[in-house]
Amino acid sequence: MYRALAYLALNSETDLDNERALARLADSHPIRVKLEGPEGAYRIYAGAMELGAELASSAVTAVVSTVAAHPLVRERMVREQRAIAAEGPVVMAGRDIGTVVLPEAQHKIFLTASLSARVKRRGAEMQAAGVDVSAHRLLEEIVERDRLDETRATSPLRAAPDATLIDSTGLTAEEVADRIVAIARAGS
Repeated sequence: MYRALAYLALNSETDLDNERALARLADSHPIRVKLEGPEGAYRIYAGAMELGAELASSAVTAVVSTVAAHPLVRERMVREQRAIAAEGPVVMAGRDIGTVVLPEAQHKIFLTASLSARVKRRGAEMQAAGVDVSAHRLLEEIVERDRLDETRATSPLRAAPDATLIDSTGLTAEEVADRIVAIARAGS
């Protein structure tokens, strides 16, 4: 959702440091996540426009933490995320879901991975989206995004005290999913 707003801001040339302008942009192009089908696939909309691969672009990645740091922006996104959760059971991923958005969630998982694993995974995502970027540049972007998210005044990146930590460094996506399902089944 924050990536969608970052994309809109870049394409409308909205000042990324202007919190009120970003909030107005979010209000005029509401960011929505629509779950579809039995598999729980989702689509992201900004107003009437569906967004996809463009959300993974380097340009969006470079500014998403700046956009997400603004309290008025976070207020709007948290309200929408809570509305999604109120519709029924949901798996939600984000950097403040367990601490701010859904602090009373039944299950909280905090995923970590080594920097090298994160760079490799992000590189594969970028390559799949047709974007060529160096591992060194990805490393710099990830380190900077973490720094910005961990030090922002509103909703900083941190694990909820009651979250289960999973280090996914040596795990496949399927293995991570299996561990999460096992945790959910054990706690139900």
